Amino acid sequence: MRISITKEQVAKLPRVEYPGKYFVIENATDEDKALSELRGCKLVGFDTETKPSFKKGQPNNVSLIQIASGDICYLFRINKIGLSDKLKKFIEDSQIQKIGLSLKDDFFVLNRSVKFTPAGFIDLQSFVKEYNIEDASLQKIYAILFGKKISKNQRLSNWEAEALTERQKIYASIDAWACLEIYNFLISGNFLPSQSPYIIEESSQEQES
Repeated sequence: MRISITKEQVAKLPRVEYPGKYFVIENATDEDKALSELRGCKLVGFDTETKPSFKKGQPNNVSLIQIASGDICYLFRINKIGLSDKLKKFIEDSQIQKIGLSLKDDFFVLNRSVKFTPAGFIDLQSFVKEYNIEDASLQKIYAILFGKKISKNQRLSNWEAEALTERQKIYASIDAWACLEIYNFLISGNFLPSQSPYIIEESSQEQES
């Protein structure tokens, strides 16, 4: 059994509305408070944003790290506060499970600034395969499970602007929150692959082979 959704199917779905709160972290005091809250969690959603580079061979460093706990997402502005030792230790803490997607890419870019050894991470791109889901993008995985579309219209915006817009904050929060939602839904046992409306019917040619 294979489960996959097309871009055209995703486009027809209603848009996701972020139900939670977010806090922008731009100084050490707020960072301490946020990490103190997050250390009490056993499971969080994780994502990053990087200012797009439109010049070949000139990649940018990570601008933002989003860590979601339940209905609260903390937005750490790395371009302003850097990847501190405290945040680095959180990323390296194996006792806290962190759910993300395409994590190798995130780690590769983060390691340009500070060397670290990530621990406690689960990558949804691999995890969803256990449920016969072939798609690897957050937008498509979320659409398959919840029948809603995550808007990607802020992805290429300026993540190093002096102040983030409301749309950027909500977009960034949704990405980390959605990772957590997907994982929790899958482990709950409420997703039944055999009942998904996005099962791909094998062609007769494939069946013969």
